[in-house]
Amino acid sequence: MKELELKYGCNPNQKPSKIYMRDGELPIEVLNGKPGYINFLDALNGWQLVRELKRATGLPAATSFKHVSPAGAAVGLALNEVEKKIYWVDDMGDLSPLASAYARARGADRMSSFGDFISLSDVCDVDTAKLIKREVSDGIIAPGYEPEALEILKAKKKGNYAVIQIDPAYVPNPVETKDVYGITFEQGRNELVIDDALFANVVTENKEIPDQAKIDLAIAMITLKYTQSNSVCYVKGGQAIGIGAGQQSRIHCTRLAGNKADNWFLRQNPKVLSLPFKEKIGRADRDNTIDVYMSDDYMDVLADGTWENFFTEKPEVFTREEKRAWLDQLRDVALGSDAFFPFGDNVERAHRSGVRYIAQPGGSIRDDNVIATCNKYNIAMCFTGIRLFHH
Repeated sequence: MKELELKYGCNPNQKPSKIYMRDGELPIEVLNGKPGYINFLDALNGWQLVRELKRATGLPAATSFKHVSPAGAAVGLALNEVEKKIYWVDDMGDLSPLASAYARARGADRMSSFGDFISLSDVCDVDTAKLIKREVSDGIIAPGYEPEALEILKAKKKGNYAVIQIDPAYVPNPVETKDVYGITFEQGRNELVIDDALFANVVTENKEIPDQAKIDLAIAMITLKYTQSNSVCYVKGGQAIGIGAGQQSRIHCTRLAGNKADNWFLRQNPKVLSLPFKEKIGRADRDNTIDVYMSDDYMDVLADGTWENFFTEKPEVFTREEKRAWLDQLRDVALGSDAFFPFGDNVERAHRSGVRYIAQPGGSIRDDNVIATCNKYNIAMCFTGIRLFHH
C-alpha cells in the first residue's frame, strides 16, 4: 500500500487528506479503526521515541502522546505499591514490563494523557491490552500484537479503536521534507544517538552522575527529541514525571514541567492516597478531582454542597505548608532541556522539584551564572553541545 486516504486533516474542513510514500510501500498496516491525520502524527513521533528508548536502555518502552507531544514516556521497570495506587493499577496484580512502562507513561500526567495515542516499543501483550482497555484512548501503534491482546483492543470504542502495526525494520529516508504555505522545507533527519557519551562534559563542581541518573537523562533527552519546542523534561526512576512543551520562554517550560513533576509526587502523599472517594466516581473524574484538590482552587471540590458529590466525608485541606514539606522529600530528579538555559532562574526552579542532575546544550553568554547556581545546590550539570529542537 503506497497511500492511505484519511477522513480529513488537522480539522474537519481540511480535505482531502491522506498519507503516502513517494517511493516504496507504507511501513504501517491499520488493523482496526480509522486513524486520522493527528493520530498518525502522534503515532509516528511516538514510535520513534519508544524505539530509541528501547535502544538506549534495553528495556521495553511506552509513551502517551497528545497533540504531537508526549504527555509521558517510560521504560518497563516494576511498579512499587504507591505507584500502583496513583496509576490506578493496584487491582491488576503484577504487570508485564511493557504494561508497567505504559502505566508509568500514562500515569505521569493523567490529565494530559486523557484521550491519548499510545506507542509501544514491543509486541503488545495481554497485560498491556487489559490496561489500555480501561483507559480513554484514541489508538495505539506497536510492532505487533499478541492475538488475544489484539482482540481486546479491537473491542474498544465500540469496535472503532485505532490499531496500527508498524514494520520495526523500516528505515526512513535520511532527508525529510514538509510543505508550509506551498513552500517545501527540506532537512536531514535528526539521527543523533543519545547515549552516555552525551553526558561526559560535566561542567559543575559536582562531577558525579551515577548510572541510574545517566539512564534518566537519556530518557529526558530522547523524550525532548520528539517534543514540540521549547521543551524541558523531568525524569525519575525510568519515567518522565513532568514535560513542558511548546513554550516560547525557557523558564515557562521549566515551571510547567516542574509543576507537573510536583503534582506527580504530591499524588503520593498519604493525604491524597487516602481521599475518601465515593465508589461510583470513575478514574478520570478522580484524576480531575485530585488535580483540583492539590491546587490553590481546592475549595472548588471542598466547598459545602460540592464535596458531597465526590467524597463520602469531607477531606481536610492539603495546605501549602504541607505540600512544600512533602515536596522537599523529592530528590535525585534528572532534567533535560532541548536548548541552553539563558538564566540561573531555571536551575532555581528545577531545584525546588528535587533536580540533582541536568543535561543541557550550554552555549549561553550566562553559562557562568547557570553553573554557579548549580554549584549553589550541589547539582551536577553536563553540557551536551547539542540542541534538540523539534517542530
